[in-house]
Amino acid sequence: MPRRGGQGTTLTSALGRLPAEVVQTDPDVVAGFAHDEAQLVERAMPVAVLSPRTTREVAACVVAADEAGLAVVTRGAGTGLAGGANAPAGSVVLSTRRLDRILSIDVEERVAVVQPGVITADLRTAVAEVGLFYPPDPGSVAISTIGGNVATNAGGMCCVKYGVTGDYVLGLEAVLADGRVMRTGRRTVKGVAGYDLTSLLVGSEGTLGVITEVTLRLRPAPPPPSTVVATFADLQDAGRAVERLSADAIDLSMLELLDATTLAAVDAHTHMGIDAAAMLLVQTDLPEAQTTVEAVRRICDASGAVDVALTSDAAEGAQLLEARRQALPALERLGDWLLDDVCVPRRAVVDLVTGIQRVAADEDLRIGVFGHAGDGNMHPTIIFDRRDPADVAAAHRAFDAITALALELGGTVTGEHGVGRLKSGWLTRELDPVALDVHHAVKAAFDPAGRLNPGNVLSPRPEG
Repeated sequence: MPRRGGQGTTLTSALGRLPAEVVQTDPDVVAGFAHDEAQLVERAMPVAVLSPRTTREVAACVVAADEAGLAVVTRGAGTGLAGGANAPAGSVVLSTRRLDRILSIDVEERVAVVQPGVITADLRTAVAEVGLFYPPDPGSVAISTIGGNVATNAGGMCCVKYGVTGDYVLGLEAVLADGRVMRTGRRTVKGVAGYDLTSLLVGSEGTLGVITEVTLRLRPAPPPPSTVVATFADLQDAGRAVERLSADAIDLSMLELLDATTLAAVDAHTHMGIDAAAMLLVQTDLPEAQTTVEAVRRICDASGAVDVALTSDAAEGAQLLEARRQALPALERLGDWLLDDVCVPRRAVVDLVTGIQRVAADEDLRIGVFGHAGDGNMHPTIIFDRRDPADVAAAHRAFDAITALALELGGTVTGEHGVGRLKSGWLTRELDPVALDVHHAVKAAFDPAGRLNPGNVLSPRPEG
């Protein structure tokens, strides 16, 4: 019997009003849209995948889903690592893959207007061709979409200098839960009229609306970066270098840290000949970089670096950074993996990594740590065997211990991957009760029926 929605509309009749090429119900196709890359997060088989081509079709999809009593999970490329695109039971997945056009690039105003399905790397290439720069550079830059980046407020390796995606979002077009289309923000350099609805939607992970257009701030293209790679025989030495580089306020565009477990995995994967307890990868894109590069070298040497290599050649710099780019692929080869994303004050990075090493020993697990030491955002990656229930339980305990440690050190449960379904319970622990009440009030104002990505970000409130 056809499913009947909350307003007496059958699923067949509600979705049947949409263009046939927008609706996909083939189980083999639908299964490929059921989840993102997060591990150990619940997911179910969606009823259908909807792939609209215009804002009007997005609105029609949202209305049809509401009439049929179905939740709507908005999905970009599915590269997320927090379960934010995992479909709950009784849902449709709304894919933005067909909304993939760069609508305009205004060189004079340094603004780009794009649809959410544009690949991040494609936008960076397009604006570079006219002498401009879109800084956000998440690890999945070659395959992730602008809409997904906006939904999670994605970061990347350049955040230490350039900030995160939200720092470049000037305005949005979004479809609300009732099908209305709303525009927020502006195209001017400045503007403070009204509440900042743009910033509210950025990072909301599909729970407040479906983003259909993004207006982005651009910057002039910087010079090619100069790169420093320093290896250390002791993690504490690398930590001292990070603290000194931060304390001296040296203008860096990248400051990355890899621990011994990660480096061993990278070396096994790439045969790069890396043998160290820790590695720092540092870049600066200042016009006159030599003074900065020499200061980085001196600090690393004074902190006990075993070896320091530097180059001002962009191609050589890219080769030196290959170890960092291979960190997660290398760790993935070791077994099943559960990647965390926590952020602490920069002075606490070494305390965090040292604590993670204790957790690994306590649970008898391999945990590789890499990430953005320049802004305190690290990615502990737990290796386990999902076929072994005891190993899965140990991975869960380790994940919880690491996330709790980040809070104890004055940090946050997520720096750039988002809360998703993976950490909705942890958000409840991080927020104070009043802030949590306001979160639920905002959700109710935007989505009274709770149809937009239910269970994502906010855990259901207890009855009574």
